[in-house]
Amino acid sequence: MTASKRRLQGGVEFQGDTANARVWAPDCRSIELVLDANQQRTYPMTRESDGFFRADVPLRAGDRYWLRLNGAELRPDPCSRFQPDGPHGPSQAVDPATYTWRDAAWQGPGVIGNVIYEMHVGTFTPEGTYASAARELPELGRLGITVIEVMPLAEFPGRFGWGYDGVNLYAPTHLYGTPDDLRAFVDAAHASAIAVILDVVYNHLGPDGNYLAEFSAGYFTDKYSNDWGRALNFEGQRPAREYFVENAGYWIDEFHFDGLRLDATQDIHDASDEHILRSVTERVRAVAGTRSTYVIAENEPQNTRLVRPPSSGGFGIDAMWNDDYHHAAYVALTGRREAYYTDYRGSVQELISAAKYGFLYQGQWYRWQKQPRGTHALDLPPSTFIAFLQNHDQIANSAFGRRLHELASPGRYRALVALMLLGPGTPLIFQGQEFSASAPFLYFADHNEELRGPIREGRRKFLAQFPTLRDPEVVASLYPPDAEDTYRRTVLDLSERERHAEAYALYKDLIALRRTKLIPAAAARRIDGAVISPEALLLRFFGNDGEPDRILLVNLGCDLELSPIPEPLAAVPPASHWELEWSSEAIRYGGQGTPPVHPNTKWHVPGESAILLRSENGDVEDDDDGSDSRG
Repeated sequence: MTASKRRLQGGVEFQGDTANARVWAPDCRSIELVLDANQQRTYPMTRESDGFFRADVPLRAGDRYWLRLNGAELRPDPCSRFQPDGPHGPSQAVDPATYTWRDAAWQGPGVIGNVIYEMHVGTFTPEGTYASAARELPELGRLGITVIEVMPLAEFPGRFGWGYDGVNLYAPTHLYGTPDDLRAFVDAAHASAIAVILDVVYNHLGPDGNYLAEFSAGYFTDKYSNDWGRALNFEGQRPAREYFVENAGYWIDEFHFDGLRLDATQDIHDASDEHILRSVTERVRAVAGTRSTYVIAENEPQNTRLVRPPSSGGFGIDAMWNDDYHHAAYVALTGRREAYYTDYRGSVQELISAAKYGFLYQGQWYRWQKQPRGTHALDLPPSTFIAFLQNHDQIANSAFGRRLHELASPGRYRALVALMLLGPGTPLIFQGQEFSASAPFLYFADHNEELRGPIREGRRKFLAQFPTLRDPEVVASLYPPDAEDTYRRTVLDLSERERHAEAYALYKDLIALRRTKLIPAAAARRIDGAVISPEALLLRFFGNDGEPDRILLVNLGCDLELSPIPEPLAAVPPASHWELEWSSEAIRYGGQGTPPVHPNTKWHVPGESAILLRSENGDVEDDDDGSDSRG
């Protein structure tokens, strides 16, 4: 079996009865492949001119093996496809061709109209497995989810963790099941018309179980600083760079993922002629072939070069997380402006601007960081911006990991859920948000004894940016990240879908409204907005091709009477009238009921609510008692 026939530049791959093992280890004098069964069978690997070692060995799928470096240390394969005992154990040979896929008709996700669901497999169900998560996919399909964004799966140390300290980038963690269990999860998602994208971490590797430097120091560089450890080197020898580019394609090829979410891209540094992010994105597209793919980036500085086309010097990524949207909404809901919320007022104008233009900061001065924030984004389509009220970071970046519905008044919360799900950006829901989960989402990470103290202290220091979290009583009450109880507290109780039926109905109805009424013409639809009182906003959705116009009114204050309403966006289309289509105050959502709105005479918007109006043909006389008499 020659290297040219391989799927990957490294790892163990099968052809017939023979397995070919290959590893890039230019810093090693010798490499031997050692079968794990009593370590009695050893196969020397031949060094090639490019720093690779190779050998044809009589391995079978399921066999466990080590790589012995320089006749001494036993190490897992850097391209291991599975680590059944974790990152410090032997690798297991995996033949991806033995899984029979059922998704041949699947064409992949679109870019417009998505509703994203962020999932942590280990806490999504009590079992915390790929198989148990797969059983819930039909219900997510019925909810209206189109894309699942799975938190990182690359093998990491310990019994539990978020996944951002992965060290075996090609091995899906054994904590949730086997590689074929993961394939079956993706397969089942496609059967439910749901795309699956994987959160990948190409900005650092975890501190425990990371053996790459023993194979080559060229994987890392001290040229750049990094928030979590040594920076990865994308500017040195090509095999080190290709290790990460190939990894991006690997998840698309061997697991049929529909794209990637690229974590903390501000810490991915590369001065090469072609930036690594562009290479990664292009590899995803190339491997997918005719299937469409969806690539999202997290970028704290909000650099829109990521989503510009390569022809304009960009990286060709589809969308970016919009922290500005979250921060403005959080302040509007809670009134808290500490730490990185300092530069947000939670005003209705901020909410309008975030809906219309995505990022609020597009180069303006940002006091919290004492520097400008963001880049020009006024020309980008709304689908570019991922809007969210919760995600894994933002829930856990608090003392007790409480969900937002616990921190805000019920009416305000329902109103801003409506703004997120009906607004022009692409909404993202964090697992359990859709049924107001009682489980918090806390920071948890199980590491060896040597790292536990520093991780606890690091967490305390991070939270100390919030003045209220320096309160000694709060500090003493923080959940330790390495405690199993901390992890267990975050596990969802999916029976709350029924017990919290009002919350679940809110999300289900709004997603249906979005997908059936607002999205079909979204590509060409014009959207505008206006402030109609200090605490109320109006978003106007202009219909196309016979579609009605719609108005979303969001009132975060007291009951609002608007008569007159000198705002042109409130004007009814010619020969039409406004009808109430939806209200967040409906009893089925836990609201108090919707009083007469009178949208064609004196508008009445209930306090702390959202209402949706639809234009209908024909004149109407809207009486003071709320009755309508059509002309």
